[in-house]
Parts: sequence; C-alpha cells; structure tokens
Amino acid sequence: MAEKRTNKINTVPIPVDVVSGKMPPQDVELEEVVLGAMLLEKDAFAVVSELLNSDCFYRETHQTIFEAITNLFTGDHPIDMLTVTEELRRMGKLEEAGGAYYIAQLTNRVASAAHIDYHSRLIYQKYLQREIIRLSGVFQTKAYDETVDVQDLLEEAENSLFMLSQGTMKKDPTQINPVIIEAIDKIKLAEKRTDGLSGIPSGFMKLDRITSGWQNSDMVVIAARPAMGKTAFVLTMARNMAVDFKQPVAVFSLEMSSLQLINRLIVSETELEAEKIKNGNLTQIEWDHLYSKIRNLENAPIYVDDTPGLNIFELRAKCRRLKKNHDIKALIIDYLQLMNASGMKPANRQEEVSLISRSLKGLAKELNIPIIAISQLNRSNEGRSGDGKRPQLSDLRESGAIEQDADMVIFIHRPEYYKITEDKEGNSLVGLAEIIVAKHRNGATGDFKLRFRPEVIRFEDYNESGFDSGYKEYTQTLGSKMNDQTLAALPPADNLKSGMPFDTNFEQESF
Repeated sequence: MAEKRTNKINTVPIPVDVVSGKMPPQDVELEEVVLGAMLLEKDAFAVVSELLNSDCFYRETHQTIFEAITNLFTGDHPIDMLTVTEELRRMGKLEEAGGAYYIAQLTNRVASAAHIDYHSRLIYQKYLQREIIRLSGVFQTKAYDETVDVQDLLEEAENSLFMLSQGTMKKDPTQINPVIIEAIDKIKLAEKRTDGLSGIPSGFMKLDRITSGWQNSDMVVIAARPAMGKTAFVLTMARNMAVDFKQPVAVFSLEMSSLQLINRLIVSETELEAEKIKNGNLTQIEWDHLYSKIRNLENAPIYVDDTPGLNIFELRAKCRRLKKNHDIKALIIDYLQLMNASGMKPANRQEEVSLISRSLKGLAKELNIPIIAISQLNRSNEGRSGDGKRPQLSDLRESGAIEQDADMVIFIHRPEYYKITEDKEGNSLVGLAEIIVAKHRNGATGDFKLRFRPEVIRFEDYNESGFDSGYKEYTQTLGSKMNDQTLAALPPADNLKSGMPFDTNFEQESF
C-alpha cells in the first residue's frame, strides 16, 4: 500500500516558559536551514557535528531528524533527502519527524551550505541560553528547600555550569607556521635563562638535569608503595619551588590535613625532631631556632587545600581560581586514587581512575602548568625478590590509563625498607632512595639516588662521595651571580649561573 503523502508541514507549537511567560531562546527557521544544508551537502554534517548534537535543537522534530542523520553518518552511509527519510522509517519515527514531505521541504530552505558553520554556532548559543535558564530554575527550586545543604548545592551548581562550559572549549586545527613561531619564541626565552632550565625547578639537581624543570602542561605521576616517602618527596619539592624559587604552588592533600602537612614542613625546615614539634617539648634555644627557620615558610606562596573526597570538578574550579588570583605555577595532588569522578558515572573503579587521570591531563593543558600527582602502586613487586622489588610501569594501581596519560612517571624505591642494605658492589644503601624516571614522553629516562632523612621527613641531593645538602649550594648558586673562578670550579653540568628573577609578593591563603 502506497504511503499516504501529506502536504501539511509539521507545526509543533513552540512552548512558552510557564514561569517567566517568555518564549525560550530558539530559532526554528535557522534549525531548518542547517538540517536542509546537511541534506544537500555531503560534508556538511562533519562541520555541524563538531559543535551540535541532537539536544541542541529546540524542536523535537528536528532532534529526531538529526538523530537519523547521525545514524547514517556513523554507518558510513550517504546523507540526503531519500536516505534520511528511509532511516526515519526504519527507526519508526518518520511521522514523528513530520513525514516525507517535511523532509523534502527542508531542502528548499537553503540554497547552499556555505554558512553552515556560522548558523550552527547561532543554534548552539540558543541552546546554551536555554540550558542556563533551565539550570537556574532547577537551582532556584532547590534553594527554597531547607533540607538541601547549601555547600552541596553550590558545588552542584558549579559542576553543572562547568559541564555546560566544556562544550564551548573547542579548538580549530591551526596551520603549523604560527606554532613554529611560538616554539622559536620559547627557545629564545630559554636561551635567556641562565639557570639552564626551561621549566619549574624541582629542588633536586639530578632530577632537574633530566627534566630541565617541570614543564608546563605536563602531567607527572610520582608513584611508590606505602612508606616510601611519597608525601615527603612532593612536600620537599613544594618547599623548594616556593621558598627557593618563589614559584606559587598549590597542594591538594586528600589524605592528610593541612595542619599535618604544615607540621611536616616545619620539621623539615627546622630539622627539629618530629616528636618535639608534636608535643611542644622544646628548649628556649630550640624555640628561637624554630622561629628563625620558619620565617622562610611564613610568606612562601604555598596554597594548601585538604578537602576530603575531592572530585575532579571541584578541583578544576578551585585551580581556576588559584590560577586567576595567585597565578600558581604548579599543582601537587596527594594522592590520585583518593579523588572521585562525581558526575561522570563510571562503570567501575578502574574506569573512574581513568576518567580522573584523563581529566588531570586536560587540566594541565588548560591551565598550562605542570600537575604532579601522587599515585599508589599495587602489591605486584612485593612478591618479587632482590632487584625485582624495584617498581615498574605495570605496577601502577587500578588503571593503565595513568601510564598512558602521564607525560612522566617517576618511582620512589628505598631498598632499605625491604632489608636490602647493600648493592651488588657492596655499597651501602642505608638512608638512600632510588628515584626512577620510568617514563619521560619528551626526554630521557634514568635513575639516580637521593638521601632520605626520615627523622626530619625530607629528601636531599646525594653525591657518590657521601651525603650532602647539595641543592642548598645549587640554589644559592642560582640565587647569586657567580664569577668565572667559581664557575671554573664546578663540573660542567653544574654551571647554572644565576637566580630566578621572581619578586612577586603573595599572601598566604587556604582553600
């Protein structure tokens, strides 16, 4: 039986906002133009799909038609009036979409797809306006509910707006020439720096030689088994970056309170026993020493946040504010597996960690700062013996995505913890930590030794001839102008000649 043809175009009434009495932002005619252009030009959908999805169309009829076009594109089928009509019939939604006649009429709405990109952006703007109005109504209703926690409501509103804003963060491909110019400019800036680094110094001489400093937009994972000193390692770095190099650093601690972190910093800075700091059992000389030493920390641009159970949306919002208000140069997270991906609805914990890892890499690119995230290792190395206890990439806990997303993966290994006190050559390993750069996307890998001092919860540089506080000399060298005689006395790799030209004054703040 032949299909009954109708000459009546679908005229679904456009609803009016019952709250405000106003028409929601929309442009049905523009939607018809864009749909018609996709039926005429075979490449039009590829342009539109970068910005629009079916929800962006105001009229449900148009949403259904766009879904049919998407199905055809996904199946690598041609898109035209006839194929779209047939797809709608297969979906059982042809009449819902206005019938074959309405599909045919769409092609009469436009002469070409020349301006489809511009028209699509206008449709997307209308969609954003409607979503903002919808969200405003939702949160207005919830704000009247006395049982709703205000802080939870603020976080939900912030997350919702963040998700909405993510859709606008699209970048078009760029021709290589301006990128080359930008790269040359950065090389020239690096040439002017007399410290030999192109990124943020970590505070450890041998690590800086491998990395040239932490690089902007890099995601760095510091991983180790429990009790290896992961937190002490990143806190030592945070102290070095903020105190020695005046670089603002944010530390998000999901495991320890801000007071515990600060106590660790005080112990490390003063070299007083942790137990004495904890119970306040100090002599007058020790009190004087404490007050003298913590002056270095008092005005250090270190911003600590100890929000428990932090999710990726909250982190992004907080970091945006820190970047705007304090121009943070690095972000430290302790530790990655304690975060959650609230709002992303992952199927399992492994997928959740993957989402978190991917989001952290995206955040590093967005803020253009290095993100240093602590990660736990699984127990695989515990069953291995001897050198087999050295961690490897497959030991990363819960998700291979961490290894994939990270620009650098660095392991901390202390053989002494496993009762291994000598290496194969008979050299003592007591008090030593092996730092293993297992992955370095933009440079060399390798390993080196640091001194770990558990009594003051601090890592220090280590020379083969013995322990020293080599980086103190290194930073003093960076902070002063060296004469030729001093330069000649240093090994070639140590010829880092002047300090970091930072003089910005930051106020301490807690989030």
